[in-house]
Amino acid sequence: MSNFLFNEFKEISPAEWKQKIQVDLKGADYNETLLWKTDENITVKPFYTKEDRTNIKVNSPKKGFNVCQSIFIKDEKVANLFAIDSLKRGAKAIEFKAKNKFDYKVLLNNIDAQNTTLYFNFKFLSADFVTKLSNHLNSNNCYFNIDIIGNLINTGNWFTNSKNDHDELEKIVNNVNNSICINTSTYQNGGANITQQLTYALAHANEYLNHFGPKIADKIHFNFSVGSNYFFEIAKLRAFRVLWSSLLQEYQVKSNNTHIFSQPSSRNKTLYDYNVNMLRTTSECMSAILGGSDTVCNIAYDDIFHHSNEFGERISRNQLLILQQESELANAQNFADGTYYIESITKQLAQNALTIFKTIEKSGGFLKQLKEGIIQRKIKESADKEQTKFDAGELVLLGTNKIQNDKDKMKNDLELFPFFKPRNEQTLIKPIIQKRLAEKLEQERLENE
Repeated sequence: MSNFLFNEFKEISPAEWKQKIQVDLKGADYNETLLWKTDENITVKPFYTKEDRTNIKVNSPKKGFNVCQSIFIKDEKVANLFAIDSLKRGAKAIEFKAKNKFDYKVLLNNIDAQNTTLYFNFKFLSADFVTKLSNHLNSNNCYFNIDIIGNLINTGNWFTNSKNDHDELEKIVNNVNNSICINTSTYQNGGANITQQLTYALAHANEYLNHFGPKIADKIHFNFSVGSNYFFEIAKLRAFRVLWSSLLQEYQVKSNNTHIFSQPSSRNKTLYDYNVNMLRTTSECMSAILGGSDTVCNIAYDDIFHHSNEFGERISRNQLLILQQESELANAQNFADGTYYIESITKQLAQNALTIFKTIEKSGGFLKQLKEGIIQRKIKESADKEQTKFDAGELVLLGTNKIQNDKDKMKNDLELFPFFKPRNEQTLIKPIIQKRLAEKLEQERLENE
């Protein structure tokens, strides 16, 4: 009885679908009209069938995702109260950001570290401080964003020097769990395409495996930024789990369930018509969830030009709570399993990234290419290509390069400088420049207000 309706219809093959489409095109070429190639060198078809299934096994989290609130530590007491309030309002994870050492006893007062996932994002390197903090917490739910290579990529310099940084990190790794974070957000916000992001994330992590050995694999976690290419971003996160699992197999390490922390990209956020940022971040958070993130941390719609404020932070947190609880995405990390289109993209992204990764390793590794400027050059080429599309109106950010509101004025509403600031300092390597697409256009509009 259950197959009654299906028995009424003849099964149609992909070839028959394509033939029917070709007839409807009335002489236009199928390949030229309906196939398009992405910057990742992936050909997207107009339809997908079960023949496109790849059956790639993706080890997505089974327990759902954490809603995270990010807090910058200026004053430990204020940050503590903000964290407690955020947890009461639905957050299950807190990311603390700090430029300098802080009083962690004051910061963590009345916060249940056993039942709250905590992330610590430091702009300094101190094995002694991290070890003491970890011992104080005594929890496996804590993740330390320590990435000496990431600091080199962002600033062009080590924290101190290569030897001292590696020595400090080794002390941390020997005493602290979840102690190495691969900050792949730099690549996305720097303009790298998705294949490059996957490749460099894998090669970046492999430098730590090469240096410290496979024993540290379970201490590595990943920080991703998610852009606006909805299905491709879902596939990106899924593809990375496949790639990381494959790499660990080469080290004869039993594949672990890779921990991924995700947040929306800053590259496509805009100063003018800033409410559109809420639409962008909602879409990006959905990609992060469906792609299999363990934790998702949203950014406020006014993040680029306002100091942290109660309204902006509440809205950004509530966006995630609506997705989690009202849209019923609380346990949605495996929803993409079996989807023909996403499975096909996932496989192609993974294959393309693996090919480039092997090339990097054969040429001496990721650090070597960083020092030679090869990675920076390739990302810049991708960023320039994307910028050209934006400037020509081919890549659209509504309210910015299309459908502008001429009455929108921002000059008197800037609490933060929203543009890239070049640093005049000597560096060992050229850092990767993280810059928003709309910056040049926005500066011109500000001047003309």
